[in-house]
Amino acid sequence: MKRTLLTLLLCGLTALGASAQKKEQVKTGWNFGPLPAVSYNSDLGFQYGALCDIFYFGDGSTYPTYLHKFNVELSHYTKGETIAHMFYDSKYLLPGLRVTAALSYMDSAMSPFYGFNGFASPLNSDLTKGSSYYYMDRTLLRGIADIQGSISDKLTWMAGLTFWNVTTGDVQLDKYANELSLYELYLGSGLINDNEVKGTHIELKGGLVYDTRDMEAAPTRGYCAEIVGSFSPGIFGEAESYGRIMATWRQFFPVVGDKLVLGYRVNWQQTFGNAPFYLQQMTTPLYLRQIKNEGLGGKNSIRGVYQNRILADGYAWANFEARVKVVNFRFINQNWYVALNPFVDAGVITKSRKFDQMDSDLLKVAGIYSGDGFGGVHASAGMGVKIVMNHNFIISCEYGKPFDKRDGKGGLNIGTNYIF
Repeated sequence: MKRTLLTLLLCGLTALGASAQKKEQVKTGWNFGPLPAVSYNSDLGFQYGALCDIFYFGDGSTYPTYLHKFNVELSHYTKGETIAHMFYDSKYLLPGLRVTAALSYMDSAMSPFYGFNGFASPLNSDLTKGSSYYYMDRTLLRGIADIQGSISDKLTWMAGLTFWNVTTGDVQLDKYANELSLYELYLGSGLINDNEVKGTHIELKGGLVYDTRDMEAAPTRGYCAEIVGSFSPGIFGEAESYGRIMATWRQFFPVVGDKLVLGYRVNWQQTFGNAPFYLQQMTTPLYLRQIKNEGLGGKNSIRGVYQNRILADGYAWANFEARVKVVNFRFINQNWYVALNPFVDAGVITKSRKFDQMDSDLLKVAGIYSGDGFGGVHASAGMGVKIVMNHNFIISCEYGKPFDKRDGKGGLNIGTNYIF
């Protein structure tokens, strides 16, 4: 199936490329990218629904940079997750400021949970199929409002807040009634505290960005350095205070003009204080490129590795890929190109989540925990195909294969955007 999807995409779009035009037309006014939300994610199953990317380029003087961008999606995955999402981004709404806002609701009947500290939580491959052992029920409401302002030509500051309301529980689907899960074992042993089963949180954010890239959606040169810190004062219910810091470095090298570009991203994130386990898996990006900002593992961080396979107080990860532009063409009065992106991803734990010695010993005896999580590298490699409209609307198909079978057997993801 994986080979067939990639082959059809390449053959069909190469045929369209026969009518290619060398000179790209500048886009003006409103441009719409409506699509059926039909995709596949190895962690979530098949997706169906609708989405639309909406761009406003004005008189075209800023093209390929847009004046305003909107994204809306309503979809459902066959493993039981429903997503409703709205996103807005503009550097031109308020003079001198960039405004980014998002509102997302995700109701997942089968949200992955593989325990804490990566390889320290053994993976039983027999329980990854046809079982709810590595899943939990999760409902999530997230609101984001951020602004950025210029300090100098390339340096900007950012400030904002994120609202979270999260509820977790046992899987409620009838087919898994009375089936034991790892989530239940952690909750029963006290490794997940009663006050972190659900909660409401406000995170206050601030950061700095230095950006020399020629564009954001699909850069061909330059680098971008970000550091973002967040603090939650724990003002709702039994929620406790915590903080996070995330640093990111991205860089792109044009090898053959814009036809062959090498790019890499290095990230580090660490949590301080008493963040609930369901927020430790959330990353703190400056710009929300995907609806989900969780890891480590899955299509946004280490492609092909199980989503949320690495859950700890601190982790680092890196992505390396080549972006090879195969063909340019005009279609439905829009500028298109097709690109291939072979990649290698890797991640490590930098600070494990600590347990009481008694709890740790009991888990080891039960066979669901084996150590502190350090010393293991979670890595994968694979290939992607991108279909890009007007340099901003990007359809993505990627397949990643983990190097270690404890991270899974591989994953195919069809969605939107480059991951960095």
